[in-house]
Amino acid sequence: MTLDDLRVFIEVCERGSFTAVARAMSCSQSAVSQHVRRLEREFGLSLLERRPRGVLPTSAGRLLRDAALAGVGRIDAAAQQLRALAAGGAGEVRVSSGAATVRHFMPEAIVELRRRHPGVQLALRTQPTSRACLTDLAANRADIALISISGPIPDVELRPLIELRWALAVNQHDPLASRASLCAAELADVPDIVLPTSSSSRGRLTAVLGEGALPSQAVSDWDTALLLAELGVNRAVVATVPHFAPSIHPALRLVPIPDLPAPTAGWAARSWADLDPPAVEFAELVGRRMRGLD
Repeated sequence: MTLDDLRVFIEVCERGSFTAVARAMSCSQSAVSQHVRRLEREFGLSLLERRPRGVLPTSAGRLLRDAALAGVGRIDAAAQQLRALAAGGAGEVRVSSGAATVRHFMPEAIVELRRRHPGVQLALRTQPTSRACLTDLAANRADIALISISGPIPDVELRPLIELRWALAVNQHDPLASRASLCAAELADVPDIVLPTSSSSRGRLTAVLGEGALPSQAVSDWDTALLLAELGVNRAVVATVPHFAPSIHPALRLVPIPDLPAPTAGWAARSWADLDPPAVEFAELVGRRMRGLD
């Protein structure tokens, strides 16, 4: 068993296809298969279940995958830091987050991090869901991840930042724009509502309203939902920070829906004590921005 065997196995588990892994790693499909077969011979167990449209890890495969994610990830992180030190660099801060969060809440923190630590490289990975961000964290593709928190997560240390609020986004001339708030029950009578399909808060909304009461229309992301609402094409149910008022959407109005339980936004890390100071500083800078302290 080698580190390369484990790296390839992790990729196969994530992508569910030998062909996809071979394409991503610029190698042959047989080479990918050899790595997996070597692991299966060593343990004497089937690690993957072959299906017509791909593969899935068996129970034994899931056990190895989870251990490999943690172990190989830490080794790769240490190797990366050692190479940076040997090259005279000051390290790297790797962040996984939603694209909308990067656009709206991270620009000032990015500029300030560069000012404080000009030698530190910032690597941003944008993902559509909190689950994908946590996968980045587990695979050591990120040091910290900004996610929607719904409860404790094994092997992850959480730092909640702010409770988000549900709102109905509408154009400034919409009849509902002058409302101080809306009740969740009123959403059933509001036409032309969309919901971002990538929202990790959708599950919470489903639990409160029921699947049948959710908007039947969907858009790809949070920013698209806001844009369509501002243009008056649709209305949108979105979760956002209480003071959010983006200058890029001057004709947008957000009508609070206070009786909808909201998710909590916060940072996740494998171990805050093991993070380099620039990563902790960046997390604190973004947190201040989201809480409206800057």
